[in-house]
Amino acid sequence: MTFTTSGAYDQGKADIQSLSVDDQLGLLWFVYTEMGKSITPAAPGASGSDIAQGLFDQVKPLPHEEQLQVMRDIASKANTEISRMYGSMSPETKLAFWYFLAVGMDEGTIIPMPPDYELPEAGKALLGKVQAMDFQQQIDFLRGTVLVMGAEAAPGAGI
Repeated sequence: MTFTTSGAYDQGKADIQSLSVDDQLGLLWFVYTEMGKSITPAAPGASGSDIAQGLFDQVKPLPHEEQLQVMRDIASKANTEISRMYGSMSPETKLAFWYFLAVGMDEGTIIPMPPDYELPEAGKALLGKVQAMDFQQQIDFLRGTVLVMGAEAAPGAGI
């Protein structure tokens, strides 16, 4: 199957919605592990990377179950402060935030994937689509996937 850059981006936004919140998180993890270390955040010191690191630094000290809840809240667009902060970020900053979470999961500072977790068939099919894309399309797919997550910023002075 051939994807254009915008097609991969749009496909990410559409396809991720067919999965449960936990399976969305699982898919992001498997895509990260499949793409390996070839995914990197923006150049160190870039404003988006700093913002993503700042949000990650708020999640990192939380107990593992709370870290998982934060990820679930973001994926489900729950109206929480962290989800609203995430929702106000640019697509590149959102991508960097998920990268930092994946690295944290790898390093053990963020709750790891359960060892017995298995993607459902729909998730496996979606992962197969992603694996068939070229690298830029994979990044565009991820950008489209993480863009739709997070709550809207609250009106007024609050986030």
